[in-house]
Amino acid sequence: MKEWTEKELYRILNNPDEISEMHEKVVNSEYRQSYHIQPITGLLNDPNGFIFRNGIWHLFYQWCPWGAVHGMKHWYHVVSEDLVNWKNMGLAIRPDTEYDNKGVFSGSAIEISDAVYLFYTGNHIDDDGTRIPYTCAAEFKNDGQISKLSEPIFAPSSDFTDNQRDPKIIYNEKFDKYYLIIGARSFDEKGVCLVYQSESLLADWKFAGRLKVTGYEDFGGMWECPSIERICGRDVLFFCPQYLKLEGRGNVTNHNIYIIGEMNWENLTFTPIGDFNVFDFGFDFYAAQCAANIKNDDKAFLMAWMGLPASVYPTDVDEWSGCLSLPRELTIHKDRLIQKPIEQLESLRSKEISADEIMDGHEKFAGAIEMSVDVAGGDFEIKLFTDLSGKGGLSIKYNDKFKKITADKSGLKRRFNTDFGEVREHFIENTLLHLGIFIDTSSVEIFVNGGEAVFTSRVFPTDDEVSFTITPNGTVKLWRLKEISDNTFVV
Repeated sequence: MKEWTEKELYRILNNPDEISEMHEKVVNSEYRQSYHIQPITGLLNDPNGFIFRNGIWHLFYQWCPWGAVHGMKHWYHVVSEDLVNWKNMGLAIRPDTEYDNKGVFSGSAIEISDAVYLFYTGNHIDDDGTRIPYTCAAEFKNDGQISKLSEPIFAPSSDFTDNQRDPKIIYNEKFDKYYLIIGARSFDEKGVCLVYQSESLLADWKFAGRLKVTGYEDFGGMWECPSIERICGRDVLFFCPQYLKLEGRGNVTNHNIYIIGEMNWENLTFTPIGDFNVFDFGFDFYAAQCAANIKNDDKAFLMAWMGLPASVYPTDVDEWSGCLSLPRELTIHKDRLIQKPIEQLESLRSKEISADEIMDGHEKFAGAIEMSVDVAGGDFEIKLFTDLSGKGGLSIKYNDKFKKITADKSGLKRRFNTDFGEVREHFIENTLLHLGIFIDTSSVEIFVNGGEAVFTSRVFPTDDEVSFTITPNGTVKLWRLKEISDNTFVV
């Protein structure tokens, strides 16, 4: 792997010519996705500033242009009319001020009076190595231009470590106030959320206090990407606890969870109703963000980074890494989020193919495919990306007695991130009856029982991992999906 110097990692992209040659290499990578958002070069991670406005979905993501490495973060911009077909719009926010001299970190968006404002963490590092994470804002104008405020809206709280980032902007109509929730770490190494408030969006911000989450006073060593969403009349707290191991999730210490409860904005207390839940039970899912400005309390729309901090992937050698998940429609049923693939994804279907054509080798189980699998009940196993003899592959096994689903990727030939563990387990509430599976060139997203649970993972099949098996047989429908990912070189 390449050894990076500080100078190489932390530089601003000013000229498209600096990465044009790299782009040519990236688009020819064998594992480029067909219908997922992915970077034109370098590394993509957290989705940011996700917002619906005037019939257009706008999404930004953290982007290091220089390679598959967490170096200088910029924001890149993509748009869509249907959440399926995304268009590259180019570089949106550069780290070009003293307040973000070492990167534009994650954040969120809000529309106020027909204007959109983006909030983000400016990662500033002094010459002596001291970090100061500023909370910054920018106006996203109607012509697509983005204008930063000349100064941050506030500096970090001195009562917590310099791990303070990922502002989520919220407007509360009842109190006619704006709130910013910041992920943070205390000096005694506890993960927390900090809350700021103001009656004016871009001025007079005051530190309101630490968010009290009953029962979660000692839960992980840092909380990233926090948010409080209103879904189906309920309050839902999102965050990513770090430095924490959870049952059934191997050795990984970075997670994305949600808690359904009640938020009291007067005393800054979130009271959970029941236990926390992991968003996704696969191997690669983090930094989930809901779209702002939906104006529909009955549902929300979510996208996430299909990756994890500290992970490495086989595409790193091709100088790119990361993609975003498919958009999911969120509702609540029995104190759980239901996460369904959006209906518009059906527009990707190009032709139906039969399972027999794959089993007998006339069609390859590769590329962009959607599967719909009806399960008759009882124990069940499906193995994806096996060889033609049915060996190897990614195993999804269901034990009906315990209602347990086990995902095991150790049978795949290209193994990576093995130190984090290659098995994930989850107990579902209802008998397994259906799997909706979306396969792309280097990913798989498995929706259990219409969204009761989801398993999202990056996978990198070899040329002979081109089949699948089901035991016992289920009813299977398969479709080839269109290749629609925008690889246009827009900077």
